[in-house]
Amino acid sequence: MSQLRTVVAGAGGRMGSANIRAVAGSAGLELVGAVDRPGTASIGKDAGSLAGIEPLGIPVTDDIAPFLDTSDVIIDFSAPAASVALARHAASRGLVHLIGTTGCSEADEAAIADAAAQGARIVKSGNFSPGMVALAALVEKAAAALADYDIEVLEMHHNLKVDAPSGTALMLGDAAARGRNISLRDHSVRVRDGHTGPREAGTIGFATLRGGNVIGDHTVILAGPSERIELTHRAQDRTIYANGAVRAALWAAQQPAGLYSMADVLGLND
Repeated sequence: MSQLRTVVAGAGGRMGSANIRAVAGSAGLELVGAVDRPGTASIGKDAGSLAGIEPLGIPVTDDIAPFLDTSDVIIDFSAPAASVALARHAASRGLVHLIGTTGCSEADEAAIADAAAQGARIVKSGNFSPGMVALAALVEKAAAALADYDIEVLEMHHNLKVDAPSGTALMLGDAAARGRNISLRDHSVRVRDGHTGPREAGTIGFATLRGGNVIGDHTVILAGPSERIELTHRAQDRTIYANGAVRAALWAAQQPAGLYSMADVLGLND
């Protein structure tokens, strides 16, 4: 199989740099473009130099249009509005679109699903780490098996993260809700302050911490009457997410148009 021609969106961010390094080091993908928001400091810089590797001769630009007809894959850890626009581009050309963007609204999610229905091959995940995806599967099973235990999701990220709870925390909450056959939207508790009264049975709570340069720590707590189970994942390097995205791109290139998750990539939904 020839190498998949790949564009990295959000190239100037921390994950953008990790994705550039992962694509450059992959035997199956070839970096052909790198894009970022207009006006950012990354524009005009060499993508390789920006990512801390050897120069690649690919300057970061703010216009993806020149790459759309000459690429196969978009790896996109950017912002919701940008991801929706890129999904529509991917649909019009049948591209593979890997979306690691978090903070998407219901309208954004609907637009992305529509793009998948219109011809894009989209893998969207709150977390591309295989270990985290496996943890979510364990959370779903534990939530089902321990139906009367209280569930709390605790997450911590670096002090520059702009959305809360994190996409990964919500992914874990969704897994717990699936295990209970309930809607996370109708049963989640995002904020506790003041005189809240007793904890409402059947809810899924979220606690958010921000500070320092923490890449991502997540713990799901299942608290019963006389025991507590804690399922924890700690990310030590963003490489795990970028390598997961590369793995997902290679998998998605062999799939028909549709909306997929990392659980599909790992075969956990078979």
